[in-house]
Amino acid sequence: MNVAYDTQPPALTVRAAAGPVDLLACQTLRHRCFFGTGGCDSDAHDAVCDHLMIEQDGVLRATLRTLMVENGRDLDRTLTAQSYDLSPLRDYPAPVLEIGRFCIGPGALDAHVMRLALGALAGLVDRAGIGLMIGCTSLAGSDPARHAAALAVLGRHHVGPDGMRPLRAATTTVPLGGQVADRRRAVASLPPLLRSYLGLGGWVSDHAVIDVAMDTVHVFTCVEVDRIPAARASALRRLVV
Repeated sequence: MNVAYDTQPPALTVRAAAGPVDLLACQTLRHRCFFGTGGCDSDAHDAVCDHLMIEQDGVLRATLRTLMVENGRDLDRTLTAQSYDLSPLRDYPAPVLEIGRFCIGPGALDAHVMRLALGALAGLVDRAGIGLMIGCTSLAGSDPARHAAALAVLGRHHVGPDGMRPLRAATTTVPLGGQVADRRRAVASLPPLLRSYLGLGGWVSDHAVIDVAMDTVHVFTCVEVDRIPAARASALRRLVV
């Protein structure tokens, strides 16, 4: 897979991690982004996932990992299933792609990186016949009060449909909802990754999970591929060359 940004610099490229050296680079960037220090962010899921590297002039700027499962009955293999009860999706018949550990390093231009990453994912989705993209999308800081506006706008406008959205599994959760005093400001407070997923027609769970270890509050996020607006889908596919 080769993906290139279709305008002038930054000259970003994306490729799959090719071995332990590449994986360590991804884990090192993840630790720096998630914890603010040097180190190696690794877990057992790294061994079963594919890892994407977005680079600029040979410098790793962003990374994410993916895990494809054959259908809803295999969702227990995902990291997402450790935080959310995915049983409502058990009978989903098509392949599902879990996206996780997405991070963008300092000095990168988020919008350009995000667009390129989504283009790479679009190519993967088309090749594998993916029906759903899922994952946990995080808001930095584990105090839900800090994210009151974001959680309110998600609960008011972006909760997924009955029969598909996950049930509670984690012990520390907070319901989505509340008054939305300024919708534009509330949407602007959402992480860029989550805004991108919502722009693709994505939806979220009706609750968030508090993750003290990662110092985040996260929501289950799902994009139904056949519901992505046609214009957005075409724009992303043009990034794949």
